[in-house]
Order: sequence, then structure tokens, then C-alpha cells
Amino acid sequence: MKDSSLRELFVDELRDLYDAENRLIKALPKLAKKANSGELRSGFETHLTQTKEHAERLKRIMVSLDEKPSGKKCAGIAGIIQEGNELMDEGFEGSVMDAALIGAAQRAEHYEIAAYGCVRTWAKELGEDDAAELLAKTLNEEKETDAKLTEIAGRVNPSAKSEGETEEELSLREETR
Repeated sequence: MKDSSLRELFVDELRDLYDAENRLIKALPKLAKKANSGELRSGFETHLTQTKEHAERLKRIMVSLDEKPSGKKCAGIAGIIQEGNELMDEGFEGSVMDAALIGAAQRAEHYEIAAYGCVRTWAKELGEDDAAELLAKTLNEEKETDAKLTEIAGRVNPSAKSEGETEEELSLREETR
């Protein structure tokens, strides 16, 4: 009975993630379009391709479990996407917009990292080794994307800081160097 309950939780979370991935497939092109940095835009486009594969992996896993590959509404990612949409409507420009987009994207990545970590662990516990392997692959890709976003932020954030400074602040900063 214990495994049955864990299996139900596992399948429920797979459905949640399937919905999350499909929502991100719709959201990532909007982020790419708003990005000013070519590197950031390219990163979003690359992750869109990965995200489509993540959804396909989840579908394969559910089929292998004799479950219907469907999603249940993922309220967590829906909220993160809504916050990102609101942020894009704030009127930020240039590197400041890119910094905002990176923050929004990393919120989604961290959510996915937590969720994929759980389902991978549950798959192992349930003896679903093939599923665990696919989920681990996706988890690693999500971690790599988060690291890449952090790397890009290291270049974007200084530009965003200087875009917000007045001429007087820039002059004072240069004088103190």
C-alpha cells in the first residue's frame, strides 16, 4: 500500500510537471522576444528546445506507467509566469529588462529543480529506473540552465546598474577609481 500511495503522488507530480513544461513552452518565446542581449535571447531559445524535450520525456514516462499523458494545472509555475508577465509590463528597458528576465527565468528553474529532484527520488524508490534516468537527465539540464543564467547575469547586472545611474553618479564613480 505504501508504494501505491507514493506511486499516486509520483504520477500526480508528473502531471503537474507536464503542465508546467507546456506552460513554459508558451512563455519562453515571450522572454526571448523581450531580451535585449543576444546571448540571453539565444539562451531562451535553446532552453525552449530543451523544454519541448522535457515535456516529451514526461509524456514517455507517463505512457510507460500506463498513465494518460495529461497535465493538471501547475499553480506554482502559473504564478511564476504571471509574475514574469507583470515584470515585462513594468517598462524596464535594456540591460535592466534583461536582469529582470533572468530573475524571472531563474525562479522557474529553481521551481523545476525542486520538482524534478523529488520525482527522480520517488522514481528510484518505486523501482522505476528508466523514469529515474530520464528525470535525472532533465534535472541536470535544468541545473545547467540555471548556471548559464547566473553566468549571463554576471555580465548583464553591471550594465543594468550603470544604466540606472545618473550622469553625476557615473562621474563620481569614475573619480573614485
